[in-house]
Amino acid sequence: MSEGQLGLAGAAAIGLGGMIGGGVFSVLGVVVGIAGPAAWLAFTAASLVSMCAAYSYIALNRVSDTNGGSVTQLEQFVGNSTLAGMVGWTLLFGYVGAIAMYGFAFGEFAVRLLPSLGLGLPMRPVASVVAIGLFVGLNVVGARATGTSEEVLVGLKIAILLAISLWGLYFGWQSGNYTLTAGLSEAMSVGLVTATAVSFVSFQGWQLLVYDYGSVKNASETIPKAIYISIVGAIVIDSLVALLVVNLASRQTIMNHPEIAVAQAVEPFLGQVGFLFVAVAALFSTGSAINGTLFSAANFTKNLLSDGLVPDQLGSADADGAPARTVLALGVASAAFSAFGSLEGITSFGSLAFIVVFGTMSWLAFSQRDHDEVSAVWPALGVVGTAAFGPILLWHLATAQPNVFTTVVIIAAAVVGVELLYFERESIEEGVQSVAKSL
Repeated sequence: MSEGQLGLAGAAAIGLGGMIGGGVFSVLGVVVGIAGPAAWLAFTAASLVSMCAAYSYIALNRVSDTNGGSVTQLEQFVGNSTLAGMVGWTLLFGYVGAIAMYGFAFGEFAVRLLPSLGLGLPMRPVASVVAIGLFVGLNVVGARATGTSEEVLVGLKIAILLAISLWGLYFGWQSGNYTLTAGLSEAMSVGLVTATAVSFVSFQGWQLLVYDYGSVKNASETIPKAIYISIVGAIVIDSLVALLVVNLASRQTIMNHPEIAVAQAVEPFLGQVGFLFVAVAALFSTGSAINGTLFSAANFTKNLLSDGLVPDQLGSADADGAPARTVLALGVASAAFSAFGSLEGITSFGSLAFIVVFGTMSWLAFSQRDHDEVSAVWPALGVVGTAAFGPILLWHLATAQPNVFTTVVIIAAAVVGVELLYFERESIEEGVQSVAKSL
């Protein structure tokens, strides 16, 4: 995008577009399956903790010498390149998880719209890999939605989701065949807290704006407003759609096919046409989320390359735009994760990564509370929230999904191990040489 192209509406559309793709069309069924009627409360709680993290990013940029994201701020305020690099890698793997999640949802909707080709292949993983591959190709050749097109697409998605949510809830109330509930009786349940932790991956879309300062008009004022608008918008949309799903779709149906929960919820009042309509909207939404997240993750990686925080083999920091090798590497990792992972495993891994990063940035902002521009309250809430939800997420996986827990722990341990080997490679090499000499 050309410099200065995005105004407030375009910037907010980019943040909200990713969160709708993640919250409504990807992770909603998983959250509803855990929290039941209180799913909308889970989304709201996660978004509020995410908003505390967003405040932390914004406040740190106000008191820093440069505008940027987590790595830039950690390097400036902590001065520890190893810590900054490890957080950068964690965020990068979180983006891989988010892209894989979007790809998984895209594949599920695609196989229900397209006839079976009779190839004897598991078509959902194939569709997911093809979708991610398509957007890898588009990013390699430099194609990306403009601010205007993003505004139009997100505006259409919001209008569609608001319309079907309100129409569906009215239908449920007017028909007399449904007992509508807001799930307030489960406001203190373990399921609600667990679902909140799982849903964190759906609230990372606003973070993409942190890396778009050069593409936004009057960025220092526009981006904070756009971030808050997009988070509030996501709360409204996610909550309404969650209420629609829990009231019009059966719990068993949601448990069996969580990835298409929204499309199932519209069938009682819109029939098969409604299912197809929502499925098409989901393809556009998850597709644009793949494209936008892949683009931002590639440019984020380019910044890491410039700082020497990732291996040069991942791409060139001097490339014009997103390095092709970087896009390909991210695409391959995301496609593999989407093809072989389960939806709950993918969402849990992504949520865990963003919980760690959001908690770290909230802590960093809290440490800078002596500045007049930084309030201690919101960063403190961000620290407490992420510190609580991280262990809860792991406990849920260990007790309810032991296989997923094992996979997530192994991947997380491998990521941390690789990070330590990379950032402490000189110290390790010196230690090995010292031992060798002593022998």
